[in-house]
Amino acid sequence: MTRFQIASRPEPGPSPVDQQPDQGLLVERVHLRLLQEIDPSVLEREPSGDARDSMEATVRSLVEEVGGAIYGKAKEAAVQAVLDEVVGLGPIQGLMNDPTVSEVMVNAPDEVYFERDGVIKLSSVRFRDDGHILRIVDRIIAPLGRRIDESSPYVDARLPDGSRVNIVIPPLTPRSPTITIRKFRHDMYSVDDLIANETLSRPLAGFLKACIQRRLSIVISGGSGTGKTTLLNALSVYIPENERIITVEDPIELKLQQRHVIAMEARPANLEGRNEVTQRDLVRNALRMRPDRIIVGEVRGPEAFDMLQAMNTGHDGSLTTVHANSTRDALSRIENTVLMAGLDLPARSIREQMGSALDLVVQLGRFGDGRRRIVSVSEVTGMEGEIITMQELFRFEQDAVKEDGSVVGEIRRTGIVPSFADMFAQSGIEFDWAPRPAGGWA
Repeated sequence: MTRFQIASRPEPGPSPVDQQPDQGLLVERVHLRLLQEIDPSVLEREPSGDARDSMEATVRSLVEEVGGAIYGKAKEAAVQAVLDEVVGLGPIQGLMNDPTVSEVMVNAPDEVYFERDGVIKLSSVRFRDDGHILRIVDRIIAPLGRRIDESSPYVDARLPDGSRVNIVIPPLTPRSPTITIRKFRHDMYSVDDLIANETLSRPLAGFLKACIQRRLSIVISGGSGTGKTTLLNALSVYIPENERIITVEDPIELKLQQRHVIAMEARPANLEGRNEVTQRDLVRNALRMRPDRIIVGEVRGPEAFDMLQAMNTGHDGSLTTVHANSTRDALSRIENTVLMAGLDLPARSIREQMGSALDLVVQLGRFGDGRRRIVSVSEVTGMEGEIITMQELFRFEQDAVKEDGSVVGEIRRTGIVPSFADMFAQSGIEFDWAPRPAGGWA
């Protein structure tokens, strides 16, 4: 299973900037003139859209003055490029504006990649040099009250539009400063969208709906970029409207559709290294807020212990995600994060808590064709000796790979009947547990 592929040749990015050296020089010259003639603090106080509108006439005038004989599309591209430099994210602003782009990655001035439809491609977008990248870095972090320098050479943050950004500078990345932006989708995928994308089947969606409504605790597992948060967000629509939901994230990515939702976000330490609020702090506080369900966006630290405690003391039906490559690895990952709480608990005690708190692990994978699919659904059945026992209920079976690289396969029932099948029956939920042969979803 290939996690990503890179286009063999640079693909022009959806930026309005024509990457011609002479135009890059023109943009730089106009930008320097602007910095001499305007007060940057005035722009910082305005919303980005208003600042762009207020600057456009001035930029057009300077482009005409400095650029000389430049007309038509070339002139318009230069104007937009200067505006991107002044009030946007420079060369990558066009990529940020493109709704089909899900991730933007700056590896070096002449290496800017983007992800579209699950495939990573090399863009024609370019920065002039490392200093140009660092100016955009300053543009990103200054409004957030964060800093980055040799004493603190990396930063995780959230842009005003909800996008996640990670920045690393030398000496940690000796070749060049790097920027990685995972864009926030304002039009979140629905379950129907995921069915259309073959992330899951309609019968499997019905099964997961029943599990959520019957308050089974679910862990969504997968590698980076496999769509864990997307799936969690889509499935959350099945939580009844009359329940009080508390979400804990770092940073906020979920966009739940229920009305009674309290969203909490962890806070990093300030410039003095103080006032940090961790996910564990928030999970503990959430227990005092009378939640019906607690959703932890991603378990990656000692908050796992408090989450398991909550699940075992009446807050069942909770959902979370974890980075892992299989359903079994997901349990190992959660066990390791519980140990980070520093409580010196024996492994058997931790596993017993996990075995009683967790009901289902849903595993996602990303294929070479860029598609993200549920590849396994396993029930956590309890303990056998020192081992947490599981049984696989659904499994993705790959049948072929087409010439274009697209994967042909289906998520199919294994034929194993889960221990909570009686719960379904008592609730009037009918589900055929028998395995299906190839030729139809689940």
